[in-house]
Amino acid sequence: MAEREGAAARGGLLHSIKHLAHTLLGAAQTRLEILATEIEEERLRLEQLLLFALAAAFCVGMGVVLCVALVILLYWDTHRLAAVGVLAAGFLAAGTGFGLILRSKAKSRPKPFAVTRGELAKDRTMLRERQA
Repeated sequence: MAEREGAAARGGLLHSIKHLAHTLLGAAQTRLEILATEIEEERLRLEQLLLFALAAAFCVGMGVVLCVALVILLYWDTHRLAAVGVLAAGFLAAGTGFGLILRSKAKSRPKPFAVTRGELAKDRTMLRERQA
């Protein structure tokens, strides 16, 4: 009879350990999936910042070239001045706009892996509550 109780206790303990391991693996898998998603979001955000930076650099560069052309053409026919001046102003305005968007996006970025940190903090709190 004592042997049956010992076997049942071992089976119950083994079952509890398996259940705990299954739960821990499930939680770890969920956390890793969240981390992978956040890494992907960060990669996309960085790609977007790079695109805006390249667009801003291109537009400012074109604006500078056209401003130089405007100064050179200042003494030529007046019809050319208006066209070059409008193009230079347009490129400079676009470059400034892209630069402002870039600065705004760079300043407003979320903390990396905020969701993963939050989930791990919840797990830690839940484990502390169970211990108490």
